[in-house]
Amino acid sequence: MDSKGNAYTTCQHWRLDVDAEGLTWVTLDKRNESTNSLSSAVMDELAVLLDGFDRHPPQGVIFRSGKAAGFIAGADIQEFTQLDTPAKGIELVTRGWQLFARLASVPYPTLALVRGHCLGGGLELALACRYLLAVDEPATRMGLPEVMLGIVPGWGGMLRLPERIGPQAALDMMLTGKTVDARKARRLGLADECVPPRVMDQAAAMLVLSNQPRRRPPLLQRLLNGPFKALVARTARKQVARRARAEHYPAPYAIIDIWARHHGNALAAPQLIDSIVRSPTARNLVRVFFMQERLKSLGKGGTFQAKRVHVVGAGVMGGDIAAWCAQRGLTVTLQDQGMERIAPALQRAYAAWGKRIRDARELRNVMDRLIPDPDGHGARQADVVIEAIFENLEAKHALLQDLEAKIRSDAVLATNTSSLRIEDLRSPLARPERLIGIHFFNPVARMPLVEVVAAEGSDPEVVQRGIAFVRQIDRLPLPVRSAPGFLVNAVLGPYMLEAMRAVDEGLTPATVDEAMLAFGMPMGPIELIDMVGLDVAVAAGKSLAGAGAEPPRCLLEHFNAGYLGKKAGRGFYEYRAGRPVKGPVGTVPAGLAERLVRPLLERSRQLVNEGVVADADLADAGVIFGTGFAPFTGGPLNYLRSRHA
Repeated sequence: MDSKGNAYTTCQHWRLDVDAEGLTWVTLDKRNESTNSLSSAVMDELAVLLDGFDRHPPQGVIFRSGKAAGFIAGADIQEFTQLDTPAKGIELVTRGWQLFARLASVPYPTLALVRGHCLGGGLELALACRYLLAVDEPATRMGLPEVMLGIVPGWGGMLRLPERIGPQAALDMMLTGKTVDARKARRLGLADECVPPRVMDQAAAMLVLSNQPRRRPPLLQRLLNGPFKALVARTARKQVARRARAEHYPAPYAIIDIWARHHGNALAAPQLIDSIVRSPTARNLVRVFFMQERLKSLGKGGTFQAKRVHVVGAGVMGGDIAAWCAQRGLTVTLQDQGMERIAPALQRAYAAWGKRIRDARELRNVMDRLIPDPDGHGARQADVVIEAIFENLEAKHALLQDLEAKIRSDAVLATNTSSLRIEDLRSPLARPERLIGIHFFNPVARMPLVEVVAAEGSDPEVVQRGIAFVRQIDRLPLPVRSAPGFLVNAVLGPYMLEAMRAVDEGLTPATVDEAMLAFGMPMGPIELIDMVGLDVAVAAGKSLAGAGAEPPRCLLEHFNAGYLGKKAGRGFYEYRAGRPVKGPVGTVPAGLAERLVRPLLERSRQLVNEGVVADADLADAGVIFGTGFAPFTGGPLNYLRSRHA
């Protein structure tokens, strides 16, 4: 290596520089990619770098990213799709485990300078360094989200994360896929220091040169990671069992077992690793990952960037849409018929943000961006205008006409309707082609999907701006054609109808729900109806039941008794502290789950055939991210194909 550190000219993805202090700065800048990932080529080159450092030990090494997007997003997910034999799966795990074990044992000090995302294999690389310095800005997030892909952190994460922050916090991150920001990483002990961007290079150099020992977790955490492992593992299994069944999601149970029984060494359980890496669940969750990336990509490539949003309607949906947009950095004006209608939305937003935003100044800034606007003055300056009032055609006609006369000619005009056709809503407009649907789901802060609805003759530029806006606020845009229920509500309707028919036949709501929970749904269909609201279900009864058919008897009986669902404290279930009281579950009849899900599957296929959604992959993505349909199946149409394979 020469004085500039340029001996490794064969490396395509790594760049080396040596500073005046003798520190070697190793920059990962993956060739022809906007984001760093640890492909086999990147890992092979890292091994070459370590070979060189063995021959000429550096004063210290600082790993950093050459990408604006962040540190390292993780392993190259595309390579997971090529693991078609047990040997390939074991080879993938072996390569990463041995390479990072080698990095962890080098005699010279090493540091990972983490700015932006640091996920999966990226965090495992950082954990193999002696120090981790986190840059304090919102984009910095660290985590081991492999469980979200149905796999495990096999390159040392299951060993080193519990050693660094204690097993309880480590298992919480690994079993849920949660990420932590720079400040929390510092509090947990994951990061040695947390510094602002302007001093990150100086702080990194000082920390490496200090040669100070790392902070050790408290004694109790060290005991829990040693003699008391079995106790922690038992508790963790119980917590996982409340969220995921082992037959559907084996990865979290494997993480617990490998940590507790094999000290986090995945290579000590090769058969288990093979069964996880090549399982149908992992294959389908990787499929879901790529479908999610496809939805994200739909909003790229354009120049539209909203700064101001105007929302009309401060009810639950409108108020929460406005709050979400303000939280994502936009200036939002919220209009309704008076401050008494807008105030509850502001209170909900403040209560929700207060739980997530600890910094008082940041909380105040977010609230300042959410502006009550009873007279609707903000519509004139807005880049995006969203109508979110009650589902009444005449009222929406009057409002949309009024808005069209006020707003800028280049503003996006959108409706959040869930049941009315865009063609019917736009009929009185002077420029009907500019109205699109931007359909959020409740609760807005938790549901990632937003349907972007176009009718025949809609302006393609406006539709694309709507898609770009949805991505700008960190939601997944799904382009759909205007049709009753669009995609998500159109598939949920027959599914919920079939569930209520089963109740009419004498099954208890709890039994019906249990059938679908066992199938893999996050919530049973009867509880879902309670969450949606029985009044909403009755209002949509004609489209649910079909022309001339009566709504389910159980629905009408509960509605007529005033039981409107969770919001009223009672629907099919009584609610205490926001949770349903279900009582004992009866014996689930054989084949009940298949009967209940069949209408959803058939309607999904029909909507693709009708062109409401462009293709089967988009339909699967929409139903998963819009309804929570069991992700381990890969989506309803993928599930249909697998059954007939």
